[in-house]
Amino acid sequence: MHPKIFITACAVLLSLPGFAQMNPAWPAIFKNINTEVQTNSKAYSTLKEASETIGHRLTGSENGKKAEEYAYNLLKSYGFSDVRYQPFEVESWSRGDLKVEVGPDAKHLASIKSVSLAHSPVKADVMAPLVDMGNGLEADYTARPNAVKGKIALVYLGVLPGSPEGTGTLHRSEKTAIAIKNGAKGIIIINTVAGGTLLTGTASVTGKLIPIPAVCIGLEDGLKLKEQLKVIPLKAHIAMSNFSGMIKARNVIATLPGKSLPKEKIVVGGHLDSWDLATGAIDNGIGSFSVLDMARTFKALDLQPKRTIEFVMFMGEEEGLLGSKAYVAEAAKNKTLDNVAFMLNYDMTNDPKGYNASNPASKELFQSIGAIAAEIDTTFKNSFSARAGLHSDHQPFMLHGVPTGGSSGGKLPEKGGDCYHADCDSFNLVDEAGLKNTVRFSTMLLYGLADANKIPAKHLNDAETRAFLIQNKLQEPLEIAGEWRWKE
Repeated sequence: MHPKIFITACAVLLSLPGFAQMNPAWPAIFKNINTEVQTNSKAYSTLKEASETIGHRLTGSENGKKAEEYAYNLLKSYGFSDVRYQPFEVESWSRGDLKVEVGPDAKHLASIKSVSLAHSPVKADVMAPLVDMGNGLEADYTARPNAVKGKIALVYLGVLPGSPEGTGTLHRSEKTAIAIKNGAKGIIIINTVAGGTLLTGTASVTGKLIPIPAVCIGLEDGLKLKEQLKVIPLKAHIAMSNFSGMIKARNVIATLPGKSLPKEKIVVGGHLDSWDLATGAIDNGIGSFSVLDMARTFKALDLQPKRTIEFVMFMGEEEGLLGSKAYVAEAAKNKTLDNVAFMLNYDMTNDPKGYNASNPASKELFQSIGAIAAEIDTTFKNSFSARAGLHSDHQPFMLHGVPTGGSSGGKLPEKGGDCYHADCDSFNLVDEAGLKNTVRFSTMLLYGLADANKIPAKHLNDAETRAFLIQNKLQEPLEIAGEWRWKE
């Protein structure tokens, strides 16, 4: 865009009603952000280096420790004087041996390719009838009382084709919790991705060990078992050994003091840890290394917004949001949680076309920021969605009434979604252009949020938080996880 046209367009934007939270300097600052990221971004190169030199970033492992140190040193090299570790203790889990066999009886069992789900028992050896429990939702068990008691549940990870219209799904950990509640001795979860791809991840809603073995098998093997069960009874044998024990992990935090409202804080984070089947380049290298490059961009341009910004690399997300829970617990203890005006979370974010927030009150501010971004680059569509979900590091903040959000509207690189939590989640999947787009548009959002005259979305009190969670249909999964603190 020609500079004069850009300036004129932005002047028009700034004159529109509802743009009162904006600073007239934003268009020029955002343009500088755009140029800096397009020219000098280090997100792609540092993620490549970390993937090649560290490998996976499993919390509590030597690799996890190396990743923490890598992020710390990177932030120091970008010019942050206030970089610190936030240590916490975590019950670490790592996989050992596994054998899964299925057949018509104990003498005729065939091995099935499988992977243990995290927080399965340290040792288990279970032989029991296999029962198809469909989607593994409460409705499936209610329709067949006691069907799985003392048996092994076969459950689809998502929602099966042909399910009633409007059927929602639950997280694998929540489906496991329901199976346990109904007396299952084990659970076999069928992945939804074709090609024999195996998915890992936690089967625990609490981040603690569960009492039954939980495994994942490929789509084709799972559908075959479902068909066989229509004709003949099957037995399943699950034998596994794993490791669990208390270890230390560390969040990595870099602080940029606010210029005029230093007590108000914007937390922007992404989880640095990954599972151990691959390098975790997509989950969550593209998110965490985008946040690291957002931090670099602030320092490279000497950006000084009104509010303080904390750039946080969370560890332990994959094992139960342990790092973000530790952050929130410490902030609640030292009475600084009320200072957190907003939390932006980047988990598998790629090539965004807009922004999202948990509270619709953020729409006007976010879209005013996005309007400037769209003037700079018309590929940014300035979409906005107000939604609230669980299972990432925004959750502990949201449960304490903190407004949350981030960048959205894009899509993962080719095969990135298929390799979620799988052994194919490697650096070759990363799209450099998409990664740069995450950094530049998200840095604009972060700066605008931190520099706004006022943030419309407010902290919710306890009653408001409860109502908000109910409105967003989050009571059931939170009750399953034991995190619903309100008594009826």
